[in-house]
Amino acid sequence: MLVKVFANLRQICGGVTVEVKPDGNQVIDVLNKMIEMFPELQDEILTVEKELRPFVHVYVNGQNIIHLNSLETTVKESDQFALFPPVAGG
Repeated sequence: MLVKVFANLRQICGGVTVEVKPDGNQVIDVLNKMIEMFPELQDEILTVEKELRPFVHVYVNGQNIIHLNSLETTVKESDQFALFPPVAGG
């Protein structure tokens, strides 16, 4: 699955996209595999309780997972997956 990453996550992951082969078919499986690949991501995206940190957003096919089934949202290889860290604006 191709995951698009944004802002400071691009530095951590070494690019705009990351090829991820999760061990399951849920959003949390994709994120866990990404953390396995890039351990620095742990502190950026998930809490100790394995919940998304405040203002971290995951989109699957253009829909925020908070409007779907959160971290248990089912994903397929062909889905568009995007990961946004907290971003300040102004």
